[in-house]
Amino acid sequence: MATNPTQHVLEVKELRAEVAGKEILKGVTLTLRSGEIAALMGPNGSGKSTLAYALMGHPKYKVTHGSVTMDGHDLLSMSVDQRARAGLFLGFQYPQEVSGLSLSKFLWTAHMQRHTPENADAPAFDRDLKSHLGILGMDDSLLKRSLNEGFSGGEKKRVEVLQMATLRPTFSILDEPDSGLDIDAVRAVGETVAKIHRPDAGILVITHYQRILKYVKPDRVFVMVDGAIALQGGRELAEELEAKGYDWVRIGIAEAA
Repeated sequence: MATNPTQHVLEVKELRAEVAGKEILKGVTLTLRSGEIAALMGPNGSGKSTLAYALMGHPKYKVTHGSVTMDGHDLLSMSVDQRARAGLFLGFQYPQEVSGLSLSKFLWTAHMQRHTPENADAPAFDRDLKSHLGILGMDDSLLKRSLNEGFSGGEKKRVEVLQMATLRPTFSILDEPDSGLDIDAVRAVGETVAKIHRPDAGILVITHYQRILKYVKPDRVFVMVDGAIALQGGRELAEELEAKGYDWVRIGIAEAA
C-alpha cells in the first residue's frame, strides 16, 4: 500500500526585521507546507527579498520580533549552515561567480554538508545530477566550468534550479528566478521548477510578474506591500494583479484603514 510523503511545515509569525536600523519587515505571517508551490509577489521595496535573506540568516538582516519554525524547530536560533542542513535553500536573484571552483565540485561539496562520508553515495549522486541536467536542458560540460563564471543569465538561473534539484531541500525560496531572463528562458526555468517539485518539499517563488507563474502554477499567491502580507489567494490572484497592478492593493488597504 502506498504511503503519503512526510508532511513538513515552514511557519512565519509576525516577523519583523530591519536593515541598517530601518525596519523593512513589519509583521510578516505566512505558512508554507510540503507539496505546495507558493508565490510571493509585490512591488519594488515591499520587503520580498528581505524576507528571503532574513529566513536564511543573512547577518545584514536583523530580526527584531516574531518567530520562524520549520517542523516545529526554531529556525531563528540556527546559524546559516544549520538552516541549510535542516533543509532550507535560497536561490539567489543575482548568483555570484566563483572562479576556480567547478560547478561539479561545488554541488558535491554542498551535497556532503547534508551527508556523512559513510552514507554518501557518489554513483547515485552522479546519476541524479545527470538526470537533472537532462531535465534542465543543460550540457554536462558546464560541470567542469567555474561556478557561474561566463554563464549567461539563463544558465545562472538554471544552475540555481539545478542546485535545488540536486540537494533536495525541504523548503526552497527562489528569489526572482525570472529576473533578467528572456521569454524562452523564463519558460524553461518555470517549467523546470514545476517539473522537479516534490510532494515532500515546498517552494516559495518570489517575483514581480505573473509571467513565470504561468509555468510554475502556484497553489497559493501571497502579496506583500510595505513589509507585510496584504493579500493572499489562489493563482488567479496573480492574473488579477497583472491586470490591475499593485496600486489596486494599496488603495484597498487605504480604504480598509
